[in-house]
Amino acid sequence: MSLIAGSYERFIWGFKLRSLKNDQNYELTPLFSFPSHLSPIKCTAVAGSAAVSGGADDTIKIYDLSTCSEIGSLHHSATVTSLAFFTPSSFSFPRNLIAASEDGSVSIYDADPFVHLKTVKVHRKAVNSICIHPSGRLALTVGRDECMAMVNLVRGRRSFYCRLGKEASLVNFSDGGEKFFMVMDDKISVHESEDAKAILELDSKKRVLCATSGMHGILFTGGEDRSIKAWDITSGKLAYSIENAHSTRVKGIVVLHKNSDGDAEDHQHIVASASSDGVIRVWDVRMTNKDKPNPLAEVNTKSRLTCLAGSSIKSMKRPQVGNTTSNGQQLDAGEES
Repeated sequence: MSLIAGSYERFIWGFKLRSLKNDQNYELTPLFSFPSHLSPIKCTAVAGSAAVSGGADDTIKIYDLSTCSEIGSLHHSATVTSLAFFTPSSFSFPRNLIAASEDGSVSIYDADPFVHLKTVKVHRKAVNSICIHPSGRLALTVGRDECMAMVNLVRGRRSFYCRLGKEASLVNFSDGGEKFFMVMDDKISVHESEDAKAILELDSKKRVLCATSGMHGILFTGGEDRSIKAWDITSGKLAYSIENAHSTRVKGIVVLHKNSDGDAEDHQHIVASASSDGVIRVWDVRMTNKDKPNPLAEVNTKSRLTCLAGSSIKSMKRPQVGNTTSNGQQLDAGEES
């Protein structure tokens, strides 16, 4: 499993989670760390050996995890606020990259190689979060204009737009795509994907800063309560939690869905989390029955982490860069932003 984390200090951090002996002992091995952006890093995404980060410097940086190197950049129209890869189920390498911006637009890129395809104006204000349906045909966004939008990725246009009445900070699909959820402060609303009907509202008591779907209807959340909570989105009940997982607020959670052989059952219990104090920890959620479970591995970056992303699929294919600005202009792959 590979993890990358971004920080306020402009640094990107890369780590490899290695199993030392019979999957009982793990360690986080450093892959790279350097100031990749000119401003704070806002978001990260990983798929296979490809990784990207977006910053307040209007730039998306691209990394090859197989060589532990930065291989290019995509120049954007505004601050990059959210990133998402689409990887077909039969692929170990992403097909598309979707990037959301502070100017309310969404840019669609081909990921093989990285080339700009289209930019769509979606919100009146900044986009807070974007997610892609497992089919790859549509994306959902939420923004500071207190609205949710649907983007048709096949036609490259906005197909739905509605007012929520309150600003949502996060949106994401469940693991199978049958449901999606939105985060509004300390509340998480769960909806049917087919008709957007609200079916549940979860109350975390304190502000939720990160959330990700696990397998078998589990939703993991983290935030200002410094804990990792696992919700059953079928019953609406709290399945289990890791209390005081960090000493400060949790800024990112990654669930290990598949190992390098594609077996989803072997390591689905492994969860990684990052906090604003710079610590990244890896947990075995089967140990939550203990009073105070110990992390399987941890590392201290000594920086103010803002986001965390990870991939557990080992890809032999290296990402290729045909760098473009947001208007589709071709750039030299070695050009600096």
